[in-house]
Amino acid sequence: MRKFLQRLLSAWIIRMSNKFGSRPNRKRIHAALNKLYKTISSNPGKRGPIFEVTDTDKFIIFSDQHKGARDYADDFALAEKNYLKALEYYHLQDFHYINLGDSEELWENLLESVIKHNKATFEAEKAFISKKHFTKIFGNHDLYWDNDPLAGFNLNRIYGTKIPIYEGLILRMPMGGNKFDIFLTHGHQGDLQSDGNWFSKWFVSTVWAPLQSYLQINPNTPAYDNQLKTVHNALMYDWIMTQKNIALITGHTHQPVFASLTHLERIYIKLNKAKDEKNADDVAFYNAELTKRIKAGDKAPIFGKYKPGYFNSGCCCFSDGDITGIEIDNGFIRLIKWSYHRNAIPERVLLEEMKLSELPDLNLFFG
Repeated sequence: MRKFLQRLLSAWIIRMSNKFGSRPNRKRIHAALNKLYKTISSNPGKRGPIFEVTDTDKFIIFSDQHKGARDYADDFALAEKNYLKALEYYHLQDFHYINLGDSEELWENLLESVIKHNKATFEAEKAFISKKHFTKIFGNHDLYWDNDPLAGFNLNRIYGTKIPIYEGLILRMPMGGNKFDIFLTHGHQGDLQSDGNWFSKWFVSTVWAPLQSYLQINPNTPAYDNQLKTVHNALMYDWIMTQKNIALITGHTHQPVFASLTHLERIYIKLNKAKDEKNADDVAFYNAELTKRIKAGDKAPIFGKYKPGYFNSGCCCFSDGDITGIEIDNGFIRLIKWSYHRNAIPERVLLEEMKLSELPDLNLFFG
């Protein structure tokens, strides 16, 4: 019966999840981002720190693990080995780990259950703390860390110390004689389905989680199969268009975005370039890539001038076990994924990269 219902309902449930899982509001999003950035910039501390960054500093940004109770509603379970291998790698390479929110799935699970079933991952995160290389941001699904009076006590139980929890942070770096800021936050602010909405929390915990567990459905499609930007990501990009000398990195949507474009959007751009250059082999290759990812009748997006200032780390709970993240290292910003290769051994894969020096006020035209 379960398999029959999976075939019957999976596509519909995922479609409904995508449709109703987010209700971003442009005015609210812009107001929330403006307020948080101004607060951290003018008074760093409680809501978030400012890190003065040089080319020698290294950061890895992961978000949206949604660590659960290892039941069929636990979207993180398949990705755990990739996540642990990634943290081992970045710890040995002396990266500073920024955990960008929704690390624990506390809409669906009791904290005690999450702690019990995720000891290995908490220990891997704890290793960064001893080097002062760990910064934890809260999201909407782990808002507990920001507003529960017992949060500090439980952080001490997990990590052996009461680490601070922030809403965001700023990486500030010298660039071209000026200061350039990379502003990081989870990105749920202004989303009416997520920003303190009690009904959404009730629905996820009492309706969606049991249904997902029974049907064994993970709505997070693989990292390499993303479509055009979600409305929420597009509105985040709209905010960056109004800023000067700022880049924005968020999570929340589970959709990787690099320099303001998704993977599918980049395929369209490369196809357009191949057509302009009359490169028949590349045209055939990118058309074949599009065929794998779009439905018949889908129209190509209209590209104009893009500022490459918006990034989204994706998530650590894709249905194939992949995890995606953002690296900042040696003057570069990169989109990477960790994926199971060669007998299910986790492997780091570089998806996109660009120089940080190309970010300030650079417009890219894609026609």
